Amino acid sequence: MPEFPSVEWFKTAGDLLNKSDSFKRLGTCDTQMGVAVGDRYFEVDFEAFEMAAAKQIDAERAAELDFVLTQDYDAWKAMLQDIKANGRATHEFTLNSLDLRSDAEFAKGKDYNRRDAFYRFNQTLQEYFDMSAKMDTTFAN
Repeated sequence: MPEFPSVEWFKTAGDLLNKSDSFKRLGTCDTQMGVAVGDRYFEVDFEAFEMAAAKQIDAERAAELDFVLTQDYDAWKAMLQDIKANGRATHEFTLNSLDLRSDAEFAKGKDYNRRDAFYRFNQTLQEYFDMSAKMDTTFAN
């Protein structure tokens, strides 16, 4: 059972996405996405028809990525628990909803043109997180 947040968790979700028909239905996805959970940062790279890599990084590297999805630990946990309970994110917990209703930016990035990848590849990114419904996630806190 992968623990969230961890490189193992992000890789397991990626393996499930890569084995699914998501890319066949949604097309290619080319982005270097960051995920910030409190003061921990992870990089998740998508190349063409696969989630290609996941690794833990520092804040300096995160600032170089296309965008970084940023929430506190409790918000990430609530999102993942919703996905597990419902098989996919419900309205309150979709990436779009989190982005639109957040007082602070959810998808952060220095360069608007690069941050646009969040919107362009949103359905693939949502399916990536929705794959966690098929995982038994444990939580660090």
